[in-house]
Amino acid sequence: MSNKKQKESNDTSGFKSLLKRASTEMLILLTLRHNPMYTYDIMNTLERMSEGYFSFNTLYIAIHRLCELQFIKETERVISNDNRVRVYYSITVSGKEYLSNLIDEYMQFSNILNAMILDDGEEVKGA
Repeated sequence: MSNKKQKESNDTSGFKSLLKRASTEMLILLTLRHNPMYTYDIMNTLERMSEGYFSFNTLYIAIHRLCELQFIKETERVISNDNRVRVYYSITVSGKEYLSNLIDEYMQFSNILNAMILDDGEEVKGA
């Protein structure tokens, strides 16, 4: 196998991208659980809290979906000093319930996956 093909087969960036995409809604809701924010602020907060691991070019599709599902809502529009409209979003009661369910599902999934990774030959309990 050539070095290029070996490198491509060892590249996990596609896996990381899929994980990030699968967790985007949960990350947005986690960020909004404390106070309303606008999209750019959400992206910066996620990047800062994850020490750069979670970096997003855009969150508009996920935010639009969360609004349609009524898990978040627009709370205000503010004109910034540079004349940009900042739309602030906050989490709704149903969004908090959805977040709680996402966290439960994530914890179960990651606990089972961690147990399988660290497997010592025994079956994973709780699966």
